[in-house]
Amino acid sequence: MAKLTDKTNSTTQVVEAESTTTGKGRPTPTRREREEANRRPLVATGKEAQKAQRARLAEQRDKARVGLANGEEKFLPERDKGPQRRFIRDYVDARYSVGEAMIPIMILVIVMSIVQVAAVQAVTLFVLWGFFLVAIADCLVAGHLVTKKLTEKYGAGAVQRGNRWYTAMRCMQLKPMRLPKPQVKRREFPTL
Repeated sequence: MAKLTDKTNSTTQVVEAESTTTGKGRPTPTRREREEANRRPLVATGKEAQKAQRARLAEQRDKARVGLANGEEKFLPERDKGPQRRFIRDYVDARYSVGEAMIPIMILVIVMSIVQVAAVQAVTLFVLWGFFLVAIADCLVAGHLVTKKLTEKYGAGAVQRGNRWYTAMRCMQLKPMRLPKPQVKRREFPTL
């Protein structure tokens, strides 16, 4: 580095050093300019904006509906979330349940109640109550088996509450009407 003796020469170098620093290249915007740039309506105005908003919401609903049907974890309601509930769903969907015939039997009972013969109505009533007892017994057995398998898999302290009720409610539904939809075929039981 050269030694400078002239004062004017040294000040010129300082000014040149300051001018070489880069800035943003534009003036700082005023508060009013920033507020105007951020100002936009909270609710969409205009027909095009409303159509776009409706389309976006419809797309989100469709995505959530498909996700729920497919059993995607983030779209499930709180009662269906977790690995234990997935195990229960797969176990119940893999077995045949007596309760699955509940809706067809109820339709048959309604049709048979139209018949004005007392003997037919009495037999229908007894068959209905017998079916209820068998379906309840089937749900109790399924709940016990599921609880036993979950205890083997996760340990006694880690089993969620309400699993038996969840199992019973899933057993009482027709397989095509269950949500989330069954992910396994009959006799494809989940492994421990």
